Amino acid sequence: MDIFVNLPYLLPVIFFIFALAYSSVGLGGGSSYTAMMLIVGMSTLTIPLLSLILNLVVTTIGSFNFIRHRHAKLSLLIPFIVTSIPMAYLGGALKLPRDLFYLILFISLLFTIFQLYFWKTTSLNLSLTKNKKIIISLIAGSLFGFIAGTVGIGGGIYLVPLIIILGLGSQKEAAACGVVFIWLNSASGLISRLQYNAIDLAQYTPLIIAVLLGGALGSHLGASHLAPRTMEKILGIIVIAAVIVLAKKLFYLYF
Repeated sequence: MDIFVNLPYLLPVIFFIFALAYSSVGLGGGSSYTAMMLIVGMSTLTIPLLSLILNLVVTTIGSFNFIRHRHAKLSLLIPFIVTSIPMAYLGGALKLPRDLFYLILFISLLFTIFQLYFWKTTSLNLSLTKNKKIIISLIAGSLFGFIAGTVGIGGGIYLVPLIIILGLGSQKEAAACGVVFIWLNSASGLISRLQYNAIDLAQYTPLIIAVLLGGALGSHLGASHLAPRTMEKILGIIVIAAVIVLAKKLFYLYF
């Protein structure tokens, strides 16, 4: 489907807003990009590849700023990326059947909705040993990396609260690691997908330019007038709509 037949100007504007909002709070916006692309009917090949590109564009500036200001702790990030980067590459190399792709995306977006609307606090203060924290980080990294490679959601929306729950870092450190994590996994998954898959990116140039501008402006502003959680909940409406669309698709595929 040529997405610009019915939405030639509106879609880039929507993606600009996504990039502006998410970059201002240290996220890439992969869940909203993926959700919106599903709603407008893009193919299962295009969605993850384009979402990874958009994630990469938005988080490049954010990653640079966080690293430059030394907010990202390498010791905190390493246990996650050791497993996430190869799994993102593996996920990008896989050619999943349409029904399996929809199922993984459905579960991922459901978890996103739970995290946005029903997860009231991340202050669980789990009493875990250092070794247990490392094991959980390795397992979580592999899972988030695989999701990034297969469906294009970078994983920052899952990683940031997990870091707080495990007591590994502050909110700012978690956000910094989240944006760098998204960048690394998006790069790994994208490299893999470009080797094994091919799409004509020319028609999607307006979307890429839109998120580049939105991401640059959002990173420059540093924060929105709205609280981060409020912003995420507003944008989460797109994710809810995508879950409804996916539920219908899965129903017709399986029943």
